[in-house]
Amino acid sequence: MTRIGSRSTGRPTLNEVARLAAVSPITASRALRGISTVAPELVEKVRAAALSLGYVANPAARALASSQSQTVVVLVPSLSNQLFIETLEAIQGVLRTRGLEVVIGNYHYSPEEEESLLRNYLANRPRGLLLTGFDHTPAVRQLLAASGVPCVHMMELHSGRDDYCVGFSQEQAGAEAARHLLGRGRKRLAYIAAQLDPRVLQRGDGFRRVLREAGAFDPALEVMSPLPSSIGLGGELFAQLMERHPDVDAVFFCNDDLAQGATLEALRRGIAIPQRVAMIGFNDLPGSAHMVPRLTSIRTPREEVGQRAAQLLLGLLDGVVQEPQVDLGFEVVVREST
Repeated sequence: MTRIGSRSTGRPTLNEVARLAAVSPITASRALRGISTVAPELVEKVRAAALSLGYVANPAARALASSQSQTVVVLVPSLSNQLFIETLEAIQGVLRTRGLEVVIGNYHYSPEEEESLLRNYLANRPRGLLLTGFDHTPAVRQLLAASGVPCVHMMELHSGRDDYCVGFSQEQAGAEAARHLLGRGRKRLAYIAAQLDPRVLQRGDGFRRVLREAGAFDPALEVMSPLPSSIGLGGELFAQLMERHPDVDAVFFCNDDLAQGATLEALRRGIAIPQRVAMIGFNDLPGSAHMVPRLTSIRTPREEVGQRAAQLLLGLLDGVVQEPQVDLGFEVVVREST
């Protein structure tokens, strides 16, 4: 009788899968990891063999054999935010072609929680790291420096440092929102923001700078809430702003969730957009092009951020010399609300 499974666990082994599929163990491993260099017909044979044997790969054993895992850790601050979902989908699409597994950690906008996650993941010796922004605790910076694990930051750019990053200038995006509204002849410009993560604050800095340069800045017209962003909160914050400052004639929202909620609240209150108040959002999320009126927004390249960040990380793993910063820019999509 032919024995199936390893002596220690009784589970089917990769060598048994390879023998059944009539390929080498290396080819079987590559086929099961989804590496694109394996011929499709061989992939089909290996997968069929694995299925018939009930084989499941052991990532711990693979990491032990190679002194390194085949995982890439991706840390994001939210899994309920559409923009991060699009970024994650793009990352996975790139890394899977190299047989790398994506491990996702959600740190809920907490640098301390990010630190805890990173400590745990680094213990498993990941091949690479993709992190969101630069808002790290000092301990995280030390961990990154000591680990030697290739790392790429997403969504932000960082001047004066050699960190690898892919994104755009959040500050310049906020500045462009102010220029757009001023160019429409608006005089009383407000900023409504929620969540207040570093990128939201950077947008506010850019918006504020341009207003100061134009002599149009009024700190009383900033509504900043630490609550999670939502359509409902957007309506509430807009209502508060208009009740306290009815002379406001333009609003920049830190993201489209808030702007969409404000648009609905303006409709309930009979406030004409853009005749009475112009509105511009951020991220150009699905739905903004279908609001009434259609919402002007700053479109961000979140899918491309994921693709380029993953490609940059693969280059680092391959030892390819690359520019440390990739600026993908942004676009002001002008619609009826301004």
